[in-house]
Amino acid sequence: MEILELVLRRNGKPVLKTPVKMVIIFVPSVILAGLSSFRYGLGLRMANFFTTQTDASYAMDMEIIFLSDRGEKSRTSSYKLASKTPHEFKVRSAALPESRNEVTSIDERIRILQLGSMFAIWYLLNIYFNIYNKQVLKVYPFPATVTAFQFGCGTVLILLMWALNLHPKPKVSRSQFAAILLLALGHTVGNLLTNVSLGKVAVSFTHTIKAMEPFFTVLLSALYFGERPSIWVVSSLVPIVGGVALASFTEASFNWIGFGSAMASNLTNQTRNVFSKKLMVRKEETLDNINLFSIITIISFLFLAPSAILLEGVKFSPSFLATQGFNVKDLCIRLILSGFCFHTYQQVSYMILQMVSPVTHAVGNSVKRVVVIVSSVIFFQTPVSPINSLGTALALAGVFLYSRAKRIKAKVA
Repeated sequence: MEILELVLRRNGKPVLKTPVKMVIIFVPSVILAGLSSFRYGLGLRMANFFTTQTDASYAMDMEIIFLSDRGEKSRTSSYKLASKTPHEFKVRSAALPESRNEVTSIDERIRILQLGSMFAIWYLLNIYFNIYNKQVLKVYPFPATVTAFQFGCGTVLILLMWALNLHPKPKVSRSQFAAILLLALGHTVGNLLTNVSLGKVAVSFTHTIKAMEPFFTVLLSALYFGERPSIWVVSSLVPIVGGVALASFTEASFNWIGFGSAMASNLTNQTRNVFSKKLMVRKEETLDNINLFSIITIISFLFLAPSAILLEGVKFSPSFLATQGFNVKDLCIRLILSGFCFHTYQQVSYMILQMVSPVTHAVGNSVKRVVVIVSSVIFFQTPVSPINSLGTALALAGVFLYSRAKRIKAKVA
């Protein structure tokens, strides 16, 4: 419970003399303070009030200070008091929003600022992940082991989150768990294939190919669920497919394994996304997007850790790393950083998805891909021809148009 402290000032100096009955200034001032407290989600408990007789004007300043449970100052409201008699003050003006519209405007500005910060963090984490991940895969070409390590980093962070009660622990039914297993399998394979591609071709080329995701979404939705796309959605796919084809033909680092694994990653990820709508039963209260992602991450780690050993062998022992001439300390630092960025950028993505519509999130994801491609080209000094740049730009423009077309469809529906 919050404590309400009242300070009366005359000529800028506190005057605390005679206690006054609550009813004297309860109605004019404390009700306003109560409204302010409800606006900020605070509770109130009355304390003693103090006043004094002033000069002929009986004018005073009043401060209401809200204190948190820890005794820290949380907020102050200031009022101008006037009275014709010494002890019956009325509120003349208050430092409160004058209307609901003003409160809404303040809330909206705070929300925009918060959302902008979240998007900036999402983009920065993506940039750093792709840089560290590419650096690791260039010298340590074992994508299954790297991906398993990244899932392992995420698992540690998730367990800490639950242990410290930073987020409610999930409650999962058997039917939900069976559905989540299938989603986790798609998540595991999709991320593994992406890392295979990143190890073989330039970061910018992998993300250009991954711009084909909307094409697979539309195709799978039509094949399995009979969803007919609008003419605007189909039209937006033309520049996506054409741009990826143009970029592929002119890509200096083109490699069939890198190209094929990125395409397979698109197919796997979009199969997961499309079927997740049909597989997931009603969510429990604590199974929000963050907990769903957390469970998928842990299952993915349990899937991939033994699979990585079967596929690539034990490639992470100190003896193996020493015989290969790796800088073990540098490699471990970059692995940990890539794992941290890998998990946190996806978690921030889910947090943003809870704050905005799926279409807005898709537009943000399109911008994110542009940011990652440009930053990777600059950092790694990737050679890019004008035609290759045109193909990449065309594909990304198509993704943006696809997002807009989905928005139009959503409004019509």
